[in-house]
Amino acid sequence: MNNPKIAIIGLGYVGLPLAAAFASKYEVVGFDINTKRIAELNSGLDATNELTTEQLNKVVGNSLKLTTTLEDISNCTTFIVTVPTPVTSSKSPDLTPVVKATESVSTALKKGDTVVYESTVYPGVTEEVCVPILEEKTGLKFKLTFL
Repeated sequence: MNNPKIAIIGLGYVGLPLAAAFASKYEVVGFDINTKRIAELNSGLDATNELTTEQLNKVVGNSLKLTTTLEDISNCTTFIVTVPTPVTSSKSPDLTPVVKATESVSTALKKGDTVVYESTVYPGVTEEVCVPILEEKTGLKFKLTFL
């Protein structure tokens, strides 16, 4: 993996700082479904205060592209999913954000690409929920790799 193009899926308190950190060395696409959030970040404002305007302006538009358009992640080779896992009123995890993010990644996933889940989920979610979605939607087969 010489020069990966990295997609960060979800630009909250985990994804945004991660995207900025990777953008100091690599080409990064930050994807989020929240159009207001992307517009604010592109204007240099992080309402969550994870990054300063100076930190945002240093990478946004240079090595970091922020978008709500799935096609913009199509040339990426590494996908890092950093979406929330809220808890329902019955105190069980709502996997909807993880499932939707996995479906989004599946639109761009190619043989040899890498997918990393940074979302807080219970053991087995990656293998039991996410991998079957990726395999079904792409026709690819999962291969566990330790880096």
